[in-house]
Amino acid sequence: MMQGKLRWWLALWIALYFTTAAALESDPLTIPKGSPREHAIGLYNDGVLLMLQKHYVSAQQKFEAALALHEAFPEAHNNLAFSLRVQHGVNAERALNHYDRALTLKPDLRVAYVYRGTLFVQRGELDRARADQAKLLTLDAKLAERLARVIAGAPPNEAFEGLAAQYD
Repeated sequence: MMQGKLRWWLALWIALYFTTAAALESDPLTIPKGSPREHAIGLYNDGVLLMLQKHYVSAQQKFEAALALHEAFPEAHNNLAFSLRVQHGVNAERALNHYDRALTLKPDLRVAYVYRGTLFVQRGELDRARADQAKLLTLDAKLAERLARVIAGAPPNEAFEGLAAQYD
């Protein structure tokens, strides 16, 4: 009971923080009680906390566990891809697969375009990065400008704008 309340308050704090820090990709959803999705959302929220602490391997494990329970979870795919991408270059293909899946599930997940585009730049695939930037222009001009700066050679800002929000 106490852990549930702590998780709720922590999720609320993080949601409020990110609302002021960057545009969030989804509003918190009601968690269906007693379902595999409920457990998946709990694992996902734990992964978000680990990412905020820069524990990317542990976060990766939480997102993978969440996706094992609920594969059609675009925010978990996005955050798993982010965790993979910042760990090491050998994870680039796996990260790309998860960004692609996140965008298949939720084509307007704006930060996924920014970070997939950043991954394309890191891989030297500038045409693909520019395609993500063009799509992003239709969704969010500010994020499109951010990706344009990365394409132009600016270092990507790895602050946690790439995270999808926690769920209540």
